[in-house]
Amino acid sequence: MSLEFIFRLVGMVLFAIVGAQTANFINPSSTGTAARLTIALSLSFAALGLLVAPWLTIKPYQTIRYQIRRMPASRLLSATFGLTIGLSIAALLAAPLSKLPTPLNQILPIASSLVFGYMGIAIMVMRHQDIVNLLNAPLQWSGQRGGYRNKPSSTDTVLLDSSAIIDGRIADISQTSFIRGTLLVPRFVLNEVQHIADSSDSLRRNRGRRGLEILSDLQENSVVPVKITDRDFEQIKEADDKLVMLAKQLQCPIITTDYGLNRVAKLQGVPVLNINDLANAVKTVYLPGETISIRIIQAGKEARQGVGYLDDGTMIVVQNGYKYIDRTVDVTVTKILQTTAGRMIFAQIEQ
Repeated sequence: MSLEFIFRLVGMVLFAIVGAQTANFINPSSTGTAARLTIALSLSFAALGLLVAPWLTIKPYQTIRYQIRRMPASRLLSATFGLTIGLSIAALLAAPLSKLPTPLNQILPIASSLVFGYMGIAIMVMRHQDIVNLLNAPLQWSGQRGGYRNKPSSTDTVLLDSSAIIDGRIADISQTSFIRGTLLVPRFVLNEVQHIADSSDSLRRNRGRRGLEILSDLQENSVVPVKITDRDFEQIKEADDKLVMLAKQLQCPIITTDYGLNRVAKLQGVPVLNINDLANAVKTVYLPGETISIRIIQAGKEARQGVGYLDDGTMIVVQNGYKYIDRTVDVTVTKILQTTAGRMIFAQIEQ
């Protein structure tokens, strides 16, 4: 027997009692008409109670529970703190208000509790981010008459963008100990990846699920700590703008592969760690005249050209390499071209 069914039965009984009392109030006599009216109203109210009981009991509870679970912990703490302050103010006003003439001495204390409780919650929730920043701001001794002052945030923390999570290379980078400090994933970035994973498009859905798997792997195997933060900016709708604003507050860089976010963040003075730039920077450097063993896999754009790739993805265009497709040959580097898409190497078959 489910809990909802039990509440329906209880609601049916209670509403039936209310219906019977209503019938007695309308027609208090004990005639046959009054009895039929009592039965009719009792059955009607019982049916109404059977229908609406879950909406008066379980449904509101489930809704409140869902909203509380979605609410960031910082906002929930701020709301509780604001309610405490509001009720404290109302308690201080209860004594003087209770000395007013009747019925004001009974109405105003309750009304003040409701008003100040609501105001406390509303004000603290609206300013919860400022409160969190004040609580999280570390203090250090200034060595002067000013005593303690706010210490600037450390750059040991780096923010992860959704594109960097979905890209997946951050999991390998985190194993190399090149990243020091904490990888911080904002809740709105996690929600964005979850939204992609729930997409109706199969390609986007697979990318989102890959991102969730990468994040899970980071939390389990990364040599640096990975944390989720509930800091958010409700007045800002775009996730990239939220990420830039959060990076400004924390004074930390952003790890991303998104070119647009890269440009926007740099224009606003936020440092960016672009994984694509890192990948291009650590590629093996070859000089003209060096010899490389490469497997030619396809024809090039120009006549008689062959194309192969190094392990890091660098393209090698081989002159007169067309007839060596699907063969591994030694080639001599003749020219290196750096483009926005990466490094391209031109070579010729070694004689």
